Amino acid sequence: MQFATKDLLAKVAQEKALLPFHGFLADKESNLQPILSLFPKWNIIDADGMWCAAFVYYCCITAGFQIPYSPDECVSCSLAGCGGWEDFALGDSRIAYYLPQDPLFVPAKGDIILYDRVFLDSEHDHMGIIIENKPLTLVVAEGNTLNGNISGILERNKDDHIRAYIRLPEFFSYYAQ
Repeated sequence: MQFATKDLLAKVAQEKALLPFHGFLADKESNLQPILSLFPKWNIIDADGMWCAAFVYYCCITAGFQIPYSPDECVSCSLAGCGGWEDFALGDSRIAYYLPQDPLFVPAKGDIILYDRVFLDSEHDHMGIIIENKPLTLVVAEGNTLNGNISGILERNKDDHIRAYIRLPEFFSYYAQ
């Protein structure tokens, strides 16, 4: 089996989103420990309701991408936060960062998507991994979806909520400079 490819990342993200992972629900204890174990400074209570970026990181690691949870490029936070992912992509020249209005970019399966104003009416407040690109929508695996602190697969419009796309190179290792 090949590791650290966009196709594998999309497959892992879909599989993990459908488990589903969830924070604290009215009738269930959180099952986020496998995700949160990758972030030594975070705990299950602080993460509750705010783990979409950590879900993306967990999927990347599970798919074989070699990325520390807090790369040097992360100035705002670790990869447990959407802002950390943006810092990382903009600061590491090996990673592609595309704005949605870029006429030469076509979102693809396995790309990471950053959103604005999905939850908190603020910039880069949510993210996920693209499973499929349709003409007017994107099918995205997400942690902490609008369905209430639970992972899932959503179909989202290609609209002004999309902040940017991040494309990791195939077989990416942060440590191979």
